Amino acid sequence: MSATAHEVPVIKVLPEPEDLPEPLPEPAVEELRLETVLGALSDPLRLTIVRKLLLESEAFDHPCGWFGLDRPKSSLTHHFKALREAGVTRQRQYGLERRSHVRVADLDAHFPGLLELVAAWTPDAP
Repeated sequence: MSATAHEVPVIKVLPEPEDLPEPLPEPAVEELRLETVLGALSDPLRLTIVRKLLLESEAFDHPCGWFGLDRPKSSLTHHFKALREAGVTRQRQYGLERRSHVRVADLDAHFPGLLELVAAWTPDAP
């Protein structure tokens, strides 16, 4: 019986541009809690959002429309807020638009291997 090697997805970490707006309120690095982060990631839509940011980012941060999610704006706002308040993502306000990216360095420092598990997760087909 041979073991099959699973291809490890490559997490994209893009450099932070200069002159970014201040981030919206979020927990400090030392306030990150595993149970809070896992609670935010327990929702399949939020897990999909984080996975897409980790694997498919085309820029440092992305607006809600980039994800191509067919959900009401109020629902998406709730999910992005839950991820930010748990410390999984960082959001910044650009005029009327909020953009998000994953706090890779902070999460890797506190919970090594967690983001690799998220990146390796395969969503169920709709």
